[in-house]
Amino acid sequence: MQNTKLLLPIILLVSLPTILTACTEPTVSNHSAKKDFSIEQKQHIQGNKLSLPDPTLEQGDQGNAVKELQTAMKEIGYQLTVSGNFDKQTIKAMKDFQSQQVKLPASGIYNSDTKDWMKKALNGKFTVKPGKGSVPISNPNKSVVVDNPTDMLVLVNKSHALPDGYIPEDLIAPNVRFPFTEDLPKRYMRKEAAHALEDLFKAGDQAGIDLYAQSGYRSYDRQVALFTAYVERDGEDAANKYSARPGESEHQTGLTMDVTSPDINFNLNTSFAKTDEGKWVKAHAHEFGFIIRYPKGKEAITKYQYEPWHLRYVRKEVATVIHEKDITLEKYLGAL
Repeated sequence: MQNTKLLLPIILLVSLPTILTACTEPTVSNHSAKKDFSIEQKQHIQGNKLSLPDPTLEQGDQGNAVKELQTAMKEIGYQLTVSGNFDKQTIKAMKDFQSQQVKLPASGIYNSDTKDWMKKALNGKFTVKPGKGSVPISNPNKSVVVDNPTDMLVLVNKSHALPDGYIPEDLIAPNVRFPFTEDLPKRYMRKEAAHALEDLFKAGDQAGIDLYAQSGYRSYDRQVALFTAYVERDGEDAANKYSARPGESEHQTGLTMDVTSPDINFNLNTSFAKTDEGKWVKAHAHEFGFIIRYPKGKEAITKYQYEPWHLRYVRKEVATVIHEKDITLEKYLGAL
């Protein structure tokens, strides 16, 4: 009997850890499961705060989908009122977000491409700095002076003018063919654009086309002389459809070159589009960072006539987006 009494406490002590372990296992298991939740599961637990609606949403849209979008943008860091109305505040934030990713036109419209990049931003795979996007302000009635004249994406048009007296500091003459021999200012471009033009011409040579450069940099004073002459001949309204007012010319940026062909006697007209050179440029200019700045069918946006010869340098990634989406620089920058 004494042996049995001694064994009983020993049995209880040996069994106790097993009992305690069995009691605590569900708590440990639950804790472990919480650690293994995916981001999507966490979002669901938190009330879908980070969920993104299906596209497309744009100005004037209302409802829960807009609220989801606004909530997600607040999570990214934008100061928005979750109103359910796709208002000017939402458009401004959307353009700011889009302009920070080179592959997104800053249209202010929420679409499938924007949704993909917002997912990356929410998951920490894409860094966004709210308010740091390069979104120009457009004023159709009066030109605003741009504050980034040296930027490769500077927008210069009838509502965005260059600062008074602006002259690019890095102008050089690209080593390409011109139909003249004089050392004129129109030979010149900014250094990066000039080297890109050289690459474009080399590729054109390999493709068997006979491309010529005709007119690059143009000073403010030169534009004054040209535009005045056109106004005297055709009137200001007509002249401004094919020529820029002084300060509003892309040629003054040093990022533009008009190109031509012997087949049209080195002229600058729409017949260039029908030449082998014109067709090749349209198909391949973006591969070297250039866009046809005033494309056919976009006159209502650019406010200028169709100019298949007018090439503008914007770098390869941006040029590719503009080319593939068949949009203008205004549309890409969200300046409409």
